Amino acid sequence: MNSWITLAIVSITYFGIALGYFPKLQSNRTTITLIGVGILLLAGQISFKDIGNFLNLDTLILLFSMMIINANLRLAGFFGLAGNALLRITRNPRRFLALEIFLMGVLSALFLNDTICLIFTPFLLDLLLAIGRNPIPYLIALATSANVGSVATLTGNPQNMIIGITSGISYVDFAASLTPIALICLGVVWVVLVLLYPSEFNQTNGFTIAPTVRVRYYPWLLYKTLAVILLLLIAFLAGVPIALASFIAACILLITRRVRPEKVFAEIDWNILVFFAGLFIITGALEASGLINRLMQATDLPGKMNAWNFSAVAVVLSNLVSNVPAVLLLKPVVTHLMDPRAGWLALAAASTLAGNLTLLGSVANLIVAEIAGRRRVVLAFWEYTRAGAIITLITVLISTIWIAIFIW
Repeated sequence: MNSWITLAIVSITYFGIALGYFPKLQSNRTTITLIGVGILLLAGQISFKDIGNFLNLDTLILLFSMMIINANLRLAGFFGLAGNALLRITRNPRRFLALEIFLMGVLSALFLNDTICLIFTPFLLDLLLAIGRNPIPYLIALATSANVGSVATLTGNPQNMIIGITSGISYVDFAASLTPIALICLGVVWVVLVLLYPSEFNQTNGFTIAPTVRVRYYPWLLYKTLAVILLLLIAFLAGVPIALASFIAACILLITRRVRPEKVFAEIDWNILVFFAGLFIITGALEASGLINRLMQATDLPGKMNAWNFSAVAVVLSNLVSNVPAVLLLKPVVTHLMDPRAGWLALAAASTLAGNLTLLGSVANLIVAEIAGRRRVVLAFWEYTRAGAIITLITVLISTIWIAIFIW
């Protein structure tokens, strides 16, 4: 293996991942990653028989299992009921925004931020357009609060899942450490948006929402899924490995006489699963080349890290190549820190909060913008960034101060 050839291939692949496409090619981040793996194989930088050693099966199984659980919740009508509950207890735009941010944050912590954005964006658009409101601040609130809320748990977003599996930090320990950051930062989202959109959130500005919205749901599937989730949370709290517990929960939900498997599997984002598998191989090849270890030995990078500069590196790298690749690239640095646990927690918080900086910062943001665009609502890059940059700056500052004082 020639480490410099590996570095060149991986660098080009990460450039494509950061860009989101290769010029003049029909490609996305998943195909770019797979092309990178193919080139590494052709160039003899990795062996086909070693690919399995690079895959983090625990993370892939956990992500797949959570997708099955989310699919059952969606088919049962849970998310529609949650949205309907939001409508019943609010009439004021400020209160509506506060409840939206809190609800999206909590649900994202439990059921993956990308899923929450995928499900609630159409719901919010239908509601806000029907009553003649400006949907933009509410869409920004949805994306940013989903990202912020997902900081709190190992199952909140894909990068946290990777960190949880790699670090061995328990579900309870992780949540106890980062939930305060998530709650404080959800408040920041509300304050920033209220200040940036004064005409929409004027205290005297009210709106009328129909007190009831008919939601189609299936009680038997809903109760079964909620019961399984309750048992899953108990398993997490009891210290059962999160991948194992999630997989067993998913298997239980697949035991059914009424829901066809095709409906469940149609809800799974296979694109993300393949993307993750490819990323594990790309990053594994870079680690196997020995370049990262030589870099750390030459620069003593782990020895120079503290909560402040490590968070800064995570934020910058997350916005260059996206948060999941950033976590994989920084994994060797964290493992060599004097206190790896503190490093993992700092990386989880910084890489997630960094996703709010621009519209391209996280998949959750892109999901909201894409669905809105289909309904002729333009969530422009700079419109989002105006709020996202302020939210990111304040929340990363809060997170770093918290970690520096209580964790690092």
